[in-house]
Amino acid sequence: MSTYAFPDDLLQAQRDWYATYRALAATERPAETTVLRRRLQRLSVRISTHPYWADLGGSAPAARVALKQATWE
Repeated sequence: MSTYAFPDDLLQAQRDWYATYRALAATERPAETTVLRRRLQRLSVRISTHPYWADLGGSAPAARVALKQATWE
């Protein structure tokens, strides 16, 4: 159980990132890999620039790990 109160949109973005990554790993179609890579980039930016991180200061790295653990399925 995480000690961080992650906003729902941040949790969903991280879940979407993992789902997209898994889809990218499973696909063999070049056109689809391009779309999935672009989606990963957009999600990465959304996650890394989310306002939630602004107030965490020195605990942000631990919170990022906790977010990943909370959304890994």
